[in-house]
Amino acid sequence: MSFHEVLFPTDISRGAVGGPERRTDVVVLGSGHEERNSRWADSRRNYNAGYGVKSLDDLHAVIAFFEERRGRLYGFRWRDHADWKSCPPGQAPSAIDQVVGTGDGTTASFGLRKVYGGAHAPWTREIRKPVEGSVIVAFDGAVQPEGIAFAVDTATGVVTFQPGHVPPAGAQITAGFAFDVPVRFDSDRLEVNLQGFRHGAIPSIPVVEIRL
Repeated sequence: MSFHEVLFPTDISRGAVGGPERRTDVVVLGSGHEERNSRWADSRRNYNAGYGVKSLDDLHAVIAFFEERRGRLYGFRWRDHADWKSCPPGQAPSAIDQVVGTGDGTTASFGLRKVYGGAHAPWTREIRKPVEGSVIVAFDGAVQPEGIAFAVDTATGVVTFQPGHVPPAGAQITAGFAFDVPVRFDSDRLEVNLQGFRHGAIPSIPVVEIRL
């Protein structure tokens, strides 16, 4: 899949609207009871970047970004300011935020992930686009030095432990990190009305998460 490892302007994405979407079929029976079925195992995020455009310079930056991505052709990184860390947005990531695996003495690679919810029906999200330099890893609470004990592929979200530092059997591997959402534009057309923009009109700039 064609993907550019470049981040959409964060000052614009900060003002965007959007969030997770799920697909659920709901059938109401004659008795009034319901049958519900989830069509997607994982949620998918949608955003409208137009709400973050506050000036003509912002609009120009989006047009340039759109043209370089060739519309819907190339994916890119998006910062969801409501959900971009292994912890709540107002906190700093720590090495014990998320459990990413259990050592068996031989497995060296583990994918980053984030768990939502708790006792009832927690959902695990695979993290594919961690922010470079943000990943902190530990096993059994002991923080491991990046570059010596492990390396992170920021294009895939995979943490690989180096020889001599592979987690022993039974060790709990945890991580903290910041991350971006892999997205693409959801239209090959940007409709810009400068007259309307001067009067407060919001251009529609749809962005949708892509599966990697």
